[in-house]
Amino acid sequence: MRSTWQSLAALLAALALAPPFAARAEAPQPSLTVTGTGSVSAAPDTGRISAGVVTEARGAADAVRTNTAAVQQVLAALDKAGIPKKDVQTRGFSVTPVFANRTRPNEAPEIVGYRVENTLEVSVQGVDKVGSVLDRLVAAGANQLGGISFSLGDPDPSLDEARRRAIADARRKAELYAAAAGVKLGRVLRIEEESAPRPGPWVPMARMEASAPVPVAPGQLELAVTTTVTWSLEP
Repeated sequence: MRSTWQSLAALLAALALAPPFAARAEAPQPSLTVTGTGSVSAAPDTGRISAGVVTEARGAADAVRTNTAAVQQVLAALDKAGIPKKDVQTRGFSVTPVFANRTRPNEAPEIVGYRVENTLEVSVQGVDKVGSVLDRLVAAGANQLGGISFSLGDPDPSLDEARRRAIADARRKAELYAAAAGVKLGRVLRIEEESAPRPGPWVPMARMEASAPVPVAPGQLELAVTTTVTWSLEP
């Protein structure tokens, strides 16, 4: 019995001398979070063209047949231009009625024909070829061009450089803040990336009826990366 009371007394003495639990808990490590941005300009190497054929006829079947024949000519022209079939994709096909203009109020709509639209998206490797492909499309029967956009076939090298610049920008800001606060940067605790390559401009084009030399100016693309970095702080 005496041994039990001695053990209990020793335990109570130890608890009395031990610091509170909150005091024993490790204090949160001070840190600094900064966002950096980096961007790179690069010349595009790929052009993307939206081209279509629009036809009208009295009957829907005739309109489809006429449109199909015209699109086949466009596809043949792209094949002769050296565009691989994998770089040509149908993006839209529609058949819609054409109504006569109303001459009297409350007049019932009258269908006078049908319009068929078949839209293709063509990827052109080499922006220097875009102008000649446009010429071939129009000459082959494409009478509606939706627009042109430019991109990079492999954006990774440019994005990697933008990432390096974003990290350097974040570190520059963090060192400035740390020096102003009289502390030092420690190790990196966390890195988060938010990248968004800015697409090339989409150049709208009106419906075209005849072929003409088409000048194309691809300009430059800008790829931007935003990086958020957290550092530990040291005295």
